[in-house]
Amino acid sequence: DLCRDVKAQMEGTEGPVPVFSGIEGNPIVSQVVHGRDAFQKQGCDSLVILGGGAALDVGKAIALMVAHEGDPLDYAEGTKNQRAATKPLPPMVAIPTTAGTGSEVGRSSVISEDQSRAKRILFAPQMLPPVVIADPNLTLSLPAGLTAATGFDALSHCIEAYCAKGFHPICDGIALQGIRLINENLVTAVEDGSHIEARSHMLCASMMGAIAFQKGLGVTHSCAHALSTVHDLHHGLANALMLESCVRFNLEDETLQKRLLPMAQALGLNSISGIPDKIATLLAQCKIKRGLKEYDISISPTLVATAVADPCHQLNPRQVTEADFRRIFDVAAT
Repeated sequence: DLCRDVKAQMEGTEGPVPVFSGIEGNPIVSQVVHGRDAFQKQGCDSLVILGGGAALDVGKAIALMVAHEGDPLDYAEGTKNQRAATKPLPPMVAIPTTAGTGSEVGRSSVISEDQSRAKRILFAPQMLPPVVIADPNLTLSLPAGLTAATGFDALSHCIEAYCAKGFHPICDGIALQGIRLINENLVTAVEDGSHIEARSHMLCASMMGAIAFQKGLGVTHSCAHALSTVHDLHHGLANALMLESCVRFNLEDETLQKRLLPMAQALGLNSISGIPDKIATLLAQCKIKRGLKEYDISISPTLVATAVADPCHQLNPRQVTEADFRRIFDVAAT
């Protein structure tokens, strides 16, 4: 057990090492509160955050709340009278065990409300972990299905960051290299989980995606957040199921079309028209079933309304109306 091994290496240096675990795939506010309480009750002074995106997001949010008063959602973006984080956080070491969210190099945490399960983004520059141990050996035990889903999360980050509105050539360049690495290594990592070079490149691509989406995200993530909120679907899988449909929607924008050849080339293509089919091919190679109907997901008014309310699509290259969301979901359902 990876957690037990890390704990064993740390114990005996400065005393006991308490463990806070049991994080859900779509973590909720109460887990952050319980983690903060456990940190304070045990008299801890720092955090070693080990795990995938959910664990990393909760760990960073715990660090935020240890140093600040109030409710975690007081620090969520878009909140009326949003509080600013003004105090230093306890030392953090982030150790990712998946290659997907890139939360280890991010300044935010995505946490769901307990009752509504609506995803909220807690933001504070201090939440950027000062120390990251990105060791591909720690991802070798990740099952093929999770390798595929988290890999598509990273791909979605890179594609959406490159397509997002705004001028940021640095993020664009990082996103393109992330897309190239994922195209060259994701299928190998899924088919041969012990392939250390593929695992290493995927871990790098995951961090590249998280750095690149400081520029922005888009409609894919609004749809994915809605699927996680309404159907508790794994975030990476949700992105995987929505990416092709959302890319087809964005390809209708003539202004975006002029920018997409470098992205097509990063995917090993010669023209932009093949991008959606390339995504479909990667899904098949990673053995991810296409179609929301395969997962018993119906396109309800609640699902559409939740996607409309999500802020990620505000930087999408095309404006997305409620009718557009319905059409995108309908295409993704088949």
